[in-house]
Amino acid sequence: MKLVMLGAPGAGKGTQAKMIAAKYGIPHISTGDIFRANIKNGTELGEKAKQYMDQGLLVPDELTLALIMNRFAQDDCANGYVLDGFPRTIAQAEALTASLKEQGDALDYAIDVDVPDENIVERMGGRRACVNCGGTYHVLFNPPQKSGICDLCGGELSIRKDDLPETVKKRLTVYHEQTQPLIDYYNAEGILKTVDGTVDVNEVFAAITEILG
Repeated sequence: MKLVMLGAPGAGKGTQAKMIAAKYGIPHISTGDIFRANIKNGTELGEKAKQYMDQGLLVPDELTLALIMNRFAQDDCANGYVLDGFPRTIAQAEALTASLKEQGDALDYAIDVDVPDENIVERMGGRRACVNCGGTYHVLFNPPQKSGICDLCGGELSIRKDDLPETVKKRLTVYHEQTQPLIDYYNAEGILKTVDGTVDVNEVFAAITEILG
């Protein structure tokens, strides 16, 4: 079972990817994890990626794809994988399709966790983290007992720059420009499945498992 997860930042696709991986006994593969593992292990591809990352540059598509295909070749991917965070663009999707095809392989499904922008802004804009212990809260869904104060250590809660509404809106703009076209791409490939990401996490997961069987 070879899957790719789609969805806007904050849609919850990473959470769903972890739950799918646990249920079906397949690895959850994210590009960030691949980069870190290869850099830590001092691989040739990892060293190349590190050169870009150290300069604050994006790792080129060709190198990212080489790292991903290398990851797919490992034993724990024998029964499939859940790919999260790649592809982000049509060019990346086409390159991934072509690389898999060369090996006589293909993705089974692209799962789109669909959440409207206004829900994303509310979700991410309401997140708070403790400056001391890192405890996390949400003003609506998981509020602290005392406003602005961590239940665990009494530290001050703050909003991360990434979660500020204006930052979230900018990230969503980039998503709609670059990544949302992937929905049309995988729909044309005949493997797109869409689930409602606005409901409870477990309901989203139930909808996904119904698709996967």
